[in-house]
Amino acid sequence: MAKIKVNNTEITIIEVNERDYISITDMANAKESKARAADIIKNWVRTRYTLEFLGTWEKINNPCFKVVEFDHFKTQAGLPSFTISASEWIEKTNAIGIIVRKGKYGGTYAHKDIAFEFGSAISVPFKLYLIKEFQRLKEEEQKQLGWTAKRELAKINYHIHTDAIKQNLIPRQLTPAQISVIYANEADVLNVALFGLTAKQWKEANPRTQGNIRDSASISELICLSNMENLNAVFINEKITQTERLIKLNKIAIHQMRILQESSRHKILK
Repeated sequence: MAKIKVNNTEITIIEVNERDYISITDMANAKESKARAADIIKNWVRTRYTLEFLGTWEKINNPCFKVVEFDHFKTQAGLPSFTISASEWIEKTNAIGIIVRKGKYGGTYAHKDIAFEFGSAISVPFKLYLIKEFQRLKEEEQKQLGWTAKRELAKINYHIHTDAIKQNLIPRQLTPAQISVIYANEADVLNVALFGLTAKQWKEANPRTQGNIRDSASISELICLSNMENLNAVFINEKITQTERLIKLNKIAIHQMRILQESSRHKILK
């Protein structure tokens, strides 16, 4: 349910079966007192032009519309003795363009196409202001919907992103067996510290993948790898053993990838 204000009159809008219905009772209140609203609607419905309009709308939008009953009403329209209420119209023809509700938000509601037409019975300026305010409401709803969809998509992407990082990006702490191995190639010290595999081990595990382990690395992993290369050079100059360097580099890789994970998360949720 939503409300718009037209010429200082609050007009209620509800959604039924994904269609917008506007309170023509509220609209009638803008012309006369609340006590007269029902009479205004009844007098509007009984005219030949209105019945033609309502019947045509139902034929287009309602496959269950009772055309025979409609034709019966149409033959009587215009006669001084002919009267019909919105409730009778709905009951006899199985119409869906107009609905009657009871309770807190009770009243007669009409599909927006019909409500705009009813606006002419109030006044031409009222009808135009009604259309303008209704369009403004729909634009605001679309903006809100767009923001909500974007936010929900960001949340979904965030969970996918963090799960991928947990599974693939944050390096695992090396096992004692991995630490005890002597790596002839210093590049493999970095590979093991970050990826947990030597270049050869990665190739054996991915025989159909083109390139090497670093060609398949993510941007975050390559950033981390570049930092580790510089640090490893410093550690070598400090005469730190390969085993100690491997342990240090593995801890650094875990720490830096976690920082990159946090940075990515904040960027996604902006």
